[in-house]
Amino acid sequence: MRECGIASRGRMFTRMLLLLLITATAVALSSSAFAASCESLSSLKLPDTTITSAQSVAAGGFEAPGGMPGAPAIKDLPAFCRVIMELKPAKDSDIKMEVWLPGSGWNGKYQGVGNGGFAGSITYAGLANAIKAGYAAASTDTGHTGGPTDAKWALGHPDKIVDFGYRAIHDMTLKAKAIVKAFYGDDPKHSYFGSCSNGGRQALMEAQRYPEDYDGIIAGAPANYWTHLLAAGAWDTQATMADPASYIPAAKIPALSAAVLKACDAEDGVTDGIVNDPRDCRFDPATMACKDDDSENCLTAPQVTALKKLYAGPKNSKGEKIFPGRITGGEEGPGGWPTWITGSAPGGSLMYAFTTGFFSDMVFDDPKWDFMTFNFDSGLKLADEKQAKNLNATSPDMKAFKARGGKLIIYHGWSDGAISALNTIDYYNSVSAAMGANQTEQFVRVFMVPGMQHCFGGPGVNSFGQLGPGGPQADAQRNIYSALEQWVEKGIAPDKLIATGRGGKLTRPLCAFPKTAKFKGTGDTNDETNFTCAAKK
Repeated sequence: MRECGIASRGRMFTRMLLLLLITATAVALSSSAFAASCESLSSLKLPDTTITSAQSVAAGGFEAPGGMPGAPAIKDLPAFCRVIMELKPAKDSDIKMEVWLPGSGWNGKYQGVGNGGFAGSITYAGLANAIKAGYAAASTDTGHTGGPTDAKWALGHPDKIVDFGYRAIHDMTLKAKAIVKAFYGDDPKHSYFGSCSNGGRQALMEAQRYPEDYDGIIAGAPANYWTHLLAAGAWDTQATMADPASYIPAAKIPALSAAVLKACDAEDGVTDGIVNDPRDCRFDPATMACKDDDSENCLTAPQVTALKKLYAGPKNSKGEKIFPGRITGGEEGPGGWPTWITGSAPGGSLMYAFTTGFFSDMVFDDPKWDFMTFNFDSGLKLADEKQAKNLNATSPDMKAFKARGGKLIIYHGWSDGAISALNTIDYYNSVSAAMGANQTEQFVRVFMVPGMQHCFGGPGVNSFGQLGPGGPQADAQRNIYSALEQWVEKGIAPDKLIATGRGGKLTRPLCAFPKTAKFKGTGDTNDETNFTCAAKK
């Protein structure tokens, strides 16, 4: 009996010892037993790279250097390793980038962070969002310093244009993955990239040029047909400013928006202040013509002519379409036409700034270039010859991306005042024509967002996790990043997303194109459960 008791206590002691050993091992693993310390990464040798700093950053707030964009939003960060690097892949290259690595709780994944406009700064807010969600992440200034509408850096610097166009994001990705492996001792299990506008162009460029870089990509409102998009900016500027009488002041935009809604809001069977699908809208600008004196509620004859040109879009001398025209439904609001197209004063719009910067500093190499001299035959031909190879991400051939299992989600707000949403549909249709509709839907999903303006905002639904990773992972339909991960990692393709707007009071399904949301006929039209995804007649 005594021997049995001793044996029993021995077995108990062994079990306790084993349990303690397992627990200690788990604690050691969970406490990030990294392959290298953060500070030691400064001695890592990578091609064409100088690591200028590798430092541990304590949990809490982070102040972006030099008051860069995103500083106010950066708080409540976990502890992380911050690696600062300079890349020089070409003689005139000077690419700044940063890699942020969570000090604990790494989810085993890497996320590349993109840039808007002409870039020119590291996207610190995107890095912060990524590490909060457990990703290792990287961002770059794409090879120059400047504001998002500043292209002066490009004048006389072809290497920097290549860096901006595609090389910086690709090189950033390669270097970031090397840093991740050195720090954690393992490659990321999956790599993701997501961004909007120029960042959407970067996203498509990655899928087309470097299909091995990312497993999953989100391209929001992609500026992928860059040369023609900016030619459209020249068209809009000439239409509204060639004759001073043609200019449409911001004070008239609310009346224009009201007229569009009156003509088209109810086309989908729901009167809700949203043009659900502008392709169904048959608004005639002539209905706004002043019958008596000029006022904020009507348009003069030259303004009507200008408005028709905006909606029609640019054409060359043969009448061939250069780029889709402006879409009805996104005229009013903080992200509407006064911001992007007409400006608060002549020459005050963002598209005017982007257009003049691009053609002055990247095409004609003339800081004094006058938009009024732009010719839609010879000028566009020169732009395509010089910069299409660097800046356009329009290739429909994505066989390599599909073959290695890549997944791509594209989204675009129907009310986008910066980039016509029809451009995204044109691109998707080109991929479908080149690769076949059945093949394309196996790795590409497009979601058109009623009432959303450029990347965010607008009168309709405009929030579905597009600004950063994270969100309720269990509800992939409500977070576009979660939906992408479900697709990449579990093979569950997203047929719809649930978007919210108006402070959470409005929800709608976003249906995978070409399907659209259709009201069932009963129930609250602010509730997504009363809509179904249906093929468009």
